[in-house]
Amino acid sequence: MTNRVDKVDFYTEVYTVVASIPSGSVLTYGQIASLAGRPQCSRMVGQAMHNAPSGLPCHRVVNSQGRLAPFWVQQRELLEKEDVAFKKNGCVDLKKSCWDILGKY
Repeated sequence: MTNRVDKVDFYTEVYTVVASIPSGSVLTYGQIASLAGRPQCSRMVGQAMHNAPSGLPCHRVVNSQGRLAPFWVQQRELLEKEDVAFKKNGCVDLKKSCWDILGKY
């Protein structure tokens, strides 16, 4: 039995999770990987976001510290329009804006 991840199936599951994140909320790469059944694959979630189809709310995905994607200045603007809370250091306030689907925050 192999432990390899089928990339197409994984990306499809990731996109399903991302599409379900409600406006005004965020999830981390690791949380999405867990919801997709592969908690060890958070980096693959980042790859999936890089290759995501248009229309997917990728701006609602942040890293585990609440940092935004590098070189994507519009991400903060999109999140602010949805009233996502930010800390003074520029990171998303995960305690206030993380979608509590996993009961972690």
